[in-house]
Amino acid sequence: MDELNEQQQQRLEKLQILQDKGLRPFGTSFSTTHTLDTIAQTYSSLSKEELEATPIACTVAGRIMAMRRFGKAAFAGLQEEGHRLQVYLKKDVLGDQTYELCQSLDLGDWIGVEGRLFRTKTDELTVEVQTLTFLTKGLRPLPEKWHGLTDIETRYRQRYVDLIANPTVHQVFRMRSRIISTIRTFLTDREFLEVETPMMHPIPGGATARPFVTHHNTLDVDLYLRVAPELYLKRLIVGGFRRVFEINRNFRNEGISTIHNPEFTMLEFYQAYADYHDLMDLTEQLFHQLSLEICGSAMVDYQGQQINLAPPWTRLSYLDSIVEVNGLDQAILSDHHKAIDAAKSLGLAVPPKLSHVDLLVSLFEETVEPTLIQPTFITDFPIEISPLARKKESNPALTDRFELFIGGREIANGFSELNDPIDQRQRFEAQVTLRDAGDQEAQHLDEDFLRALEYGMPPTAGEGIGIDRLVMLLTNQASIRDVILFPQLRPDHTS
Repeated sequence: MDELNEQQQQRLEKLQILQDKGLRPFGTSFSTTHTLDTIAQTYSSLSKEELEATPIACTVAGRIMAMRRFGKAAFAGLQEEGHRLQVYLKKDVLGDQTYELCQSLDLGDWIGVEGRLFRTKTDELTVEVQTLTFLTKGLRPLPEKWHGLTDIETRYRQRYVDLIANPTVHQVFRMRSRIISTIRTFLTDREFLEVETPMMHPIPGGATARPFVTHHNTLDVDLYLRVAPELYLKRLIVGGFRRVFEINRNFRNEGISTIHNPEFTMLEFYQAYADYHDLMDLTEQLFHQLSLEICGSAMVDYQGQQINLAPPWTRLSYLDSIVEVNGLDQAILSDHHKAIDAAKSLGLAVPPKLSHVDLLVSLFEETVEPTLIQPTFITDFPIEISPLARKKESNPALTDRFELFIGGREIANGFSELNDPIDQRQRFEAQVTLRDAGDQEAQHLDEDFLRALEYGMPPTAGEGIGIDRLVMLLTNQASIRDVILFPQLRPDHTS
């Protein structure tokens, strides 16, 4: 029997001892007067003398994370939601029977205590326990290095252990909650209506992505987990809502990396009578407000880089960025052979029969994106890669579209929406041609959406913001897995 199983066996024996004493090792409710956090916030400034002069009673609960026994007394460290507090267990106060119970306590057990606050000889704020209630017996010991668990696989695969072992992780997810709450308030204050649209679609659409497929048995039809809510939100604009938004999950059957998770959270919002310039202004305001409320400053430290989220931000066209960042001749934008030579000179692989627009996309993604550290709107995307965006009136080969880049990666995508059903049908048909040629990410033709456009959609601008990447930025996390509680991982064949 290995060491882990021996420890588990010892805990099972202690479980039996508790049961033999008539105690509930997996107890019922327990009423507290304070959280460990409020104890620290409210009373940490009080001196030993002040606590003695005005006794403060409290009832708290938590998981035991440390235990020091001294014969007739013991100190235990409790943890709750990442916050810790020491409690003092004294035989003379608790009585023989209750103090004997302390011998059955292990790291990881949950207890509730009632007592008064005092300071120890080392000046640590502590609860002198008068009554102790056993709440839950932990049958599995904490990891050997619970006080600093660093194994990445364990942290992501067993997030519950990560939250126990690394209290700072709690703070990241509290901040995530505050970020989403602030976004909601920001949009509702501007008369946006929060809505919910289907997660299962008969036709996948709204983004260039490969969908997950499922099957509805009763209807006997295949359905697709949504890659984006876009086409449904636009239907609501057709129906007469002026401003709508949704914060919810998207699913894309694609790779897993530090910036990609197949299940991710997206904010999408649409505003009638607006264009993409209006949304760029709105996005600057939103990010600036988020930085002030979440980080306390417009200057955000991200992975050693100081990023200034105070507007205005740089705005640079897609094609001009390729030329300017690489110091290339404008001729590469129209001359395919010169573009190939330029790409090869920059060390890029150029597959045979690569189209000109795909070559420009490769140049942008490989050489421009990594340089966009400070907030930058890249605008005016080629029409071939923007099937849902409105054509530029000044240049129909381009679209009224932007993507926002911060820290070298895309954070948001928005555009003046295409509301011409004839043009939209032609673009869908071009996407179908790409699908027939083997492009599994090309979009489908959605007849119902085209019918909706034929009823008339007012001029509208729409945008999607990746919540996970935004949280990464504002909490200074390098991996998307550090801001998703339960990220998707490869199967664990060792357990």
